[in-house]
Amino acid sequence: MKYLLLRRITQISILTLFLISNLYGLKILQGNLSSSMIFGTIPLSDPFAVLQLFLASFTLASSAALGALIVVLIYALIAPRAFCAWVCPVNIITDFARFVRVKFGYDKDKKVVVFSKSFRYYILAFVLFMSVVMQTPAFEGVSFIGIIQRGIIYGGTLWIFVAFGVFAIDAFVGDRLICSKLCPLGAFYATIGKFAFIRVEHDSQNCTKCMKCKVICPESQVLGIIGKESGLITSSECISCGRCIDVCGDDALKFSIRNLRRK
Repeated sequence: MKYLLLRRITQISILTLFLISNLYGLKILQGNLSSSMIFGTIPLSDPFAVLQLFLASFTLASSAALGALIVVLIYALIAPRAFCAWVCPVNIITDFARFVRVKFGYDKDKKVVVFSKSFRYYILAFVLFMSVVMQTPAFEGVSFIGIIQRGIIYGGTLWIFVAFGVFAIDAFVGDRLICSKLCPLGAFYATIGKFAFIRVEHDSQNCTKCMKCKVICPESQVLGIIGKESGLITSSECISCGRCIDVCGDDALKFSIRNLRRK
């Protein structure tokens, strides 16, 4: 479970740096995941929030624009939806909800809420449209991601109730409903990550078609080539979590760099 451990270390370390920097005034990583500053000089901004802000007012501060551009370039070039698996604290909650769901057999219950994978893109479009109509960032005021991450960093109690609500929905209402079906931020990062370099690579010669990877994958629709052909997982809906690699006992999956390595 190498990648699972690395992800948890990364997620917790980022939140810890925010806590320490904000609590003691250290200029390491001040702010939060929506807007932050590295070493007091490099701005980072949530590009989805900045886009909503721009659509709401058609004006934008230069620091917010620069911070958003930096983040977009990082996630657009490195790996698709890396934010979702390696940074977002909600991922910890939904992964635990998935564990509980499987443990108590709720994953076998067919009478659950079902949404298509494309539904999150409709929500994304609706959020952007409403930002223009309402002249305010439509998702930011109700963002469960924002409430949870700011609550962890700055304290308070509201985030605990929101986090429990997220857990309960994924554990008892619908399988992987929050991150894989409803989250517009995940849809946004999937959109900008279409040309990211780091991808999961499949070796069909090693594959025994056990399908453990598809069972564990939060976006199993991206693994269409498993057991059929060798190649890269090209869909940007992959969250680059590495769980499929962790559970593969055939050495048929690994991270690779697209278009840079000759066969």
